[in-house]
Amino acid sequence: MQIVVTDYTFPDLGVEESLITAAGFRLNAWKEKKSAAELPALVSEADAVITQFAPVNADVIRSMKRAKVIVRYGIGVDNVDLAVAKECGIPVCNVPDYCIDEVADHTLAFLLGTTRQVATSSNYVKGGRWGLATPLDRIQVLKNMTVGVVGFGRIGREVVSRLRAFKCRILVSDPIAAAADITASGAVPVSLSELLAQSDAITLHCPSTADTRGMLNSESLALTKPGVIVINLARGDLIDPSALTASLQSGHVSAAALDVFNPEPIPADHPILKMDNVIVASHIASVSVTAVRKLRETAANLAIMAIKGQPLPNVVNGVTKARS
Repeated sequence: MQIVVTDYTFPDLGVEESLITAAGFRLNAWKEKKSAAELPALVSEADAVITQFAPVNADVIRSMKRAKVIVRYGIGVDNVDLAVAKECGIPVCNVPDYCIDEVADHTLAFLLGTTRQVATSSNYVKGGRWGLATPLDRIQVLKNMTVGVVGFGRIGREVVSRLRAFKCRILVSDPIAAAADITASGAVPVSLSELLAQSDAITLHCPSTADTRGMLNSESLALTKPGVIVINLARGDLIDPSALTASLQSGHVSAAALDVFNPEPIPADHPILKMDNVIVASHIASVSVTAVRKLRETAANLAIMAIKGQPLPNVVNGVTKARS
């Protein structure tokens, strides 16, 4: 029995290998992300597949002759064709609870970084200057702001909890969250259009789906307040990068902080990398020693459980029983 890892960004797979070999199975892995056309050579004989960023599309899934599960290293599963996996009887599992505090903390770091001009001021002083690095009106106080949180899942809820300490007005838009739960958290439930129109800062915490991809585009950004701040630690394709770039260049969006982008890595010549009012990171908001270890152990254990025929938690595509 073999468990295959399609790609990984960790230094090695020692954590996974110790669990997998102890269970009596073999680990086979490619470190670098490969194209969909290359993946069948690796996954066709796999009994379980673990993936990070590789494109596990319809052709890749249909090439899997024996796989009893596809496990995603992470919360989002947008690189896996869930419908085809269901059609093939392969459950898809994620790890939904491994980095909640890390991403919520990083969200507040980004929000404070943009409102208090942390990076801009640091670079200004390091450049041999002294004083205000930006116009005075670019330095804001959260208490006087309205912050819109798009998505009220585990991370969105923790962001709201942290925001309450800063005494700002908090709006939440989530079509599947109960309004009573949002109100009980100290936030105000609103539609997305209301959130766009009223927020001084908008932070995205929703999955990438057919309904959410490109949700911030030229039309929706035009509905926002002049000077709005945009924060994204969810998925890069939630935002049209051309529309955001144009809004930053015009000044309609006063600042952005982005842990994710479309595409990734950000092209070296992209104008957004040259903007002083943009904070960027390389999709690392989820990272801490404890979070990464939990992610890797959970992914390996899910693969082992599937091969052993045990009930699987965290199934996201409705396949409750692995194929025999």
